[in-house]
Amino acid sequence: MTASALSNVKLSVLDLSPVVEGASAREALANSLDLARHAEALGYQRYWLAEHHNMQGIASAATAVVIGYVAGGTTRIRVGAGGVMLPNHSPLVIAEQFGTLESLYPGRIDLGLGRAPGTDQITAQALRRTLTGDVDQFPQDVMELLRYFSGTSGRVQAVPGQGLNVPVWILGSSLFGASLAGALGLPFAFASHFAPAALMQAIEVYRSRFRPSAYLDKPYLMLGFNVCAADTDEAAMLLRSSALQSFVRLRSGSPGKLPPPVPDFESTLSPADRYMVDQIGVCSAVGNPETVRARLVEFITQTNPDELMVVAQIYSHTARKRSYELLSKLAHPN
Repeated sequence: MTASALSNVKLSVLDLSPVVEGASAREALANSLDLARHAEALGYQRYWLAEHHNMQGIASAATAVVIGYVAGGTTRIRVGAGGVMLPNHSPLVIAEQFGTLESLYPGRIDLGLGRAPGTDQITAQALRRTLTGDVDQFPQDVMELLRYFSGTSGRVQAVPGQGLNVPVWILGSSLFGASLAGALGLPFAFASHFAPAALMQAIEVYRSRFRPSAYLDKPYLMLGFNVCAADTDEAAMLLRSSALQSFVRLRSGSPGKLPPPVPDFESTLSPADRYMVDQIGVCSAVGNPETVRARLVEFITQTNPDELMVVAQIYSHTARKRSYELLSKLAHPN
């Protein structure tokens, strides 16, 4: 597989709506809309926002609201959730929310579903009021949600939502989601951008267990991938240090706003932190356009995805937009 492989894979954007140090959630959300318009102009397939709670550095907690804001400010790009953490909500509420979004922006809304809380246990309890809900109920909740969209839910109906068949994706970072997506015949998005350990196993499980359905006749695989592209390798490494700082702080239990870049940050890491950073580096491309191209081709050759969901946690909004622009030019050089 050659560099042309990159042009055969669809590219999309995963936005955590980062709140950077020295800025507010208002500015982060405005930047999200600006980036979505930029991605639309560059030809990206879809723009997804993620549900996280009690995170000072992420402004997309009310995911459906932010999706409506972004969809209302764009015209063609698909906009969706990557994802909604279904154990935090009743399936009916999500069906109504995304049925409303689909009614407002027909043919442009995606719904990615995950079974993690998207936060810590204390915050999860504040969200749900009780933790009696079990993540093992996730498959049943997904099926209930699908019934609302298909119009076969019985006496309780989602209005709006009934009969709209909003595209539903299963998200995962383990073999559980891969198996469920395959069994239900749904598209699968693997969170390899932050949890790549089970990547190859999850791909094999999803493809081997896939059963054709009313939604898909063959597997459709999307993989998360970190890209930090700049004009030089050195500039890209500096920009990437913001995401690495944020990742280390999160894993050490001290999440915060996205910090500014720090020169030679990786040289300051402890062996344990170095190991964590190296793990996510497996699904990352950092550097000038040629460096990024080579890494992407290597990854695509290894995994053969249908689509890449690209993450770029970069402190400077201008540099973040530039990274997505450089990537787009690699995929579509003409």
